[in-house]
Amino acid sequence: MKGFEYLQEELDQMQEEGVFRNLIPLESAQGSRVTIKGKNVIQLSSNNYLGLTDHPKMKQAAIEAVEKYGAGTGSVRTIAGTLSMHEQFEEKLAEFKHTEAALVLQSGFATNQAVLSAILTKEDVVISDELNHASIIDGIRLTKAGRRIYKHTDMEDLEKALKETQDYRTRLVVTDGVFSMDGNIAPLTEIVELCEKYNALVMVDDAHASGVLGANGRGTVDHFGLNGRVHIQVGTLSKAIGVLGGYIASTKTLRDYLIHKGRPFLFSTSHPPAVTAACSAAIDVLLEEPELIEKLWDNTKFFKAGLEDLGFDTGISETPVTPVIIGDEALTHKFSDKLFENGVFAQGIAFPTVAKGKGRVRTIVTAQHSKEDLQEALNAFEKSAKELGIL
Repeated sequence: MKGFEYLQEELDQMQEEGVFRNLIPLESAQGSRVTIKGKNVIQLSSNNYLGLTDHPKMKQAAIEAVEKYGAGTGSVRTIAGTLSMHEQFEEKLAEFKHTEAALVLQSGFATNQAVLSAILTKEDVVISDELNHASIIDGIRLTKAGRRIYKHTDMEDLEKALKETQDYRTRLVVTDGVFSMDGNIAPLTEIVELCEKYNALVMVDDAHASGVLGANGRGTVDHFGLNGRVHIQVGTLSKAIGVLGGYIASTKTLRDYLIHKGRPFLFSTSHPPAVTAACSAAIDVLLEEPELIEKLWDNTKFFKAGLEDLGFDTGISETPVTPVIIGDEALTHKFSDKLFENGVFAQGIAFPTVAKGKGRVRTIVTAQHSKEDLQEALNAFEKSAKELGIL
């Protein structure tokens, strides 16, 4: 069929530059080791921080929900797709997050789009960290609000933006809690203090902090002791929580408003029973098995130290997200491929996901990894880097 020649030309150019990548199907359950192309390899690219994707309690909850409620819901939440279990889970999630209310959406991406597009108008301004997630960037694009981008975690630049936008009705400062490509944590205390000083709202995307930071994995707000001082918390249920979806944790006012005005919520079928039940069971696991988070951080420290001892550049990471920064895009992908040859699945990430010349293999350790797994992975990193002349 004719018509897509211009797209194929761009794809061909990506092939020439060595940055075209095929999808890689897994042939096993998600875990510390996975099967890809018939080969058993150590998994270092999953967001399955706590290993909850196959936790027995969550699997059982999903099975029982399917038996009781069926495979799907058949409707959007606002017509006939709200089951009692949806609202029960949201009440549990709000209590867990120490907020008045919570609302669950189809994904973290959809949640950011729903919040930003619904609550901001041309009378308002959004002030966003320059390295915020793509879902925040796209959510901002859907609004008619003014926009200011401040330098990454630069509080002087943030204060400048706050000073220069005082004529707007509402100013909303948005930041990732943990930045997904670099693994650093936002200086949330300073952000909140500035917003209180200049009467601005604060929104935190805790996609990579939910289940990782704070007491029992409550996120960066709890980690910094800021409960009750952050207006909007957004997160995912598909990373450390191990299932699928996104959520906002905030006030009842915002929840009710998004039910009526949040387009991704209004026009998407609700989560199937198995997803909702498994997510609910995940909260119980976080409360009952804090040792999983302790194991995650112990593994993180071990692996980071090993990479740094070998001489790799891990940037400014403070969390289980640990980039191994290579720089050149094509070499980054060659390094990822070489790692696979040597028994480790760690995906290369390059432009446009990160800036040009900042290609990296992004690693994420989990609570499921053993020290033996991680040492074997470190050996593979050393061998692969030497074979390519990186070390």
